[in-house]
Amino acid sequence: MTRTALVTGSAGFIGYFTAKALLDQGWRVVGLDSLSDYYDVKLKERRHAMLLQSAGFTAVTQKLETPNVLHDLFKEHQFDAVIHLAAQAGVRYSIDAPRSYVEANLVGTFELLEAARAFPPAHMLLASTSSVYGANTQMPYTEADKVEAQMSFYAATKKATEAMAHSYAHLYHLPITMFRFFTVYGPWGRPDMAHFKFTRAILNGDPIEIYNHGKMQRDFTYIDDLVRGITALIDAVPPMPGSNQIDGDSLSPVAPHRVVNIGTGSPVQLMDFIKAIETAIGQDARKIYKDMQPGDVPATWADATLLKTLTGTAPVTPIETGIQAFVDWYRDYYQT
Repeated sequence: MTRTALVTGSAGFIGYFTAKALLDQGWRVVGLDSLSDYYDVKLKERRHAMLLQSAGFTAVTQKLETPNVLHDLFKEHQFDAVIHLAAQAGVRYSIDAPRSYVEANLVGTFELLEAARAFPPAHMLLASTSSVYGANTQMPYTEADKVEAQMSFYAATKKATEAMAHSYAHLYHLPITMFRFFTVYGPWGRPDMAHFKFTRAILNGDPIEIYNHGKMQRDFTYIDDLVRGITALIDAVPPMPGSNQIDGDSLSPVAPHRVVNIGTGSPVQLMDFIKAIETAIGQDARKIYKDMQPGDVPATWADATLLKTLTGTAPVTPIETGIQAFVDWYRDYYQT
């Protein structure tokens, strides 16, 4: 039988590729997105338009936090899987507009959990972020690490959604997987992300701003690798408490709830990342070095052992390959 999934944030960068992968696998997909103006709405509309070329895709343009929107969708479709990607993203924007994070990330996730309580899906997968590791300095980050010192309000709201989801998993026996993303990049990405901003600036002949004087590293994860991990986790449903755990599992002792990192496990120096963009474009960047921005962290590095144990897959795309694919897309989309 054909399975049905809800993908929230389906017009977003990760949501688009996740919905597309599920459609390619034969799922029916309901995509919910508010098409907010946080960045270029035309980019979001274009992503949804491509998804709508599939007869299996249904687009719903609504805000998560609007009462009864999610309740009615859950009641109508009886989802087999829910992949919750909709959120107000961005570390720096959370300093300027914190209320939008409360509304989308906290209230929106509450509405989702309430709908799932009324009409339980077989598995819910909710997006978190590597930013929840905050001030932790021991790396690579593992799912068992304490995450008590978030450095931005964005990270704080995502950590709060992890706690909210755990309480619902415990109280209502909802199987929930939280996955923590590590600096996702690739074609159709968000214009506020580093690879997008650097590419645009270099091609326009503008300087790029490099924070912490370039002394930063990130576990850059290519979009195809991330989506492969997400879709593979759908059938890795967290069992009820008391079940045998696998080695290194993050399964809660009191709820069908686990946390999974999705990252390469191979952090890249920021200057090497910039060099990959320069090489792909064939042009050097003019560089302006600046101090660290508030809320940012100098490094991220995932331990992806649990992901590989659960799914048999882990991100593998080299940074040079992923950046070349992005630059090729950017030129095709914006310069032709």
